[in-house]
Amino acid sequence: MMARSANGYCGFLLIIAGLLLAGCKSYYLPPATVQNSLTTSVDNYQYLIGPKDTVSIFVWRNPELSGSFIVRPDGKITTSLVEDVVVSGKTPTQLARDMEAILSKYIRDPVVTVSVNGFVGPYSEQVRVIGAATNPKSINYNQYMTLLDLMIEVGGLTEFANGNGAKLVRVKDGRQLTYELRLDDLIRDGKIGANVDILPGDVIIIPEAWF
Repeated sequence: MMARSANGYCGFLLIIAGLLLAGCKSYYLPPATVQNSLTTSVDNYQYLIGPKDTVSIFVWRNPELSGSFIVRPDGKITTSLVEDVVVSGKTPTQLARDMEAILSKYIRDPVVTVSVNGFVGPYSEQVRVIGAATNPKSINYNQYMTLLDLMIEVGGLTEFANGNGAKLVRVKDGRQLTYELRLDDLIRDGKIGANVDILPGDVIIIPEAWF
């Protein structure tokens, strides 16, 4: 009798669970917002300020308005005169001109110079390596960076990586383009012809080999 009651109770729980699952509806998140890099070739690269960078703003003859500021996660800084100044996505020169326009409301003919420390940059300008790399991670882009430079940064391939099955994903004019890579040829066989230019925003995907 006890075993029959226990079985009946378990069956009842399974029925309830089935009804609950049947009433649940799956939802899918929309795709991530595509942020195009502003760099379209290796020759037109300019560093863009991003969150966590430290910007030093020097206002000539106005030391009280000068200082160093850490860019907030929302891409803004707070100065002594203005609470929210958008700086993310701008070059240091662009920010200097913007600060001159802002400060001209308070002082006459401001002259501003901006320098950057930290060099994190916006996410849209970082390069990402995922999959079967020794140390997959996001990397700050440097001008004229190549695939070989990138692989040195991540420590090369793992033992089981399928390097010649790797892909490079690049967003261009709002379209996602995928390119074939030959990492085994480049790293394991030393074929320098397999080296290619890297641009800000590139994503390298390295699969594992199937044995």
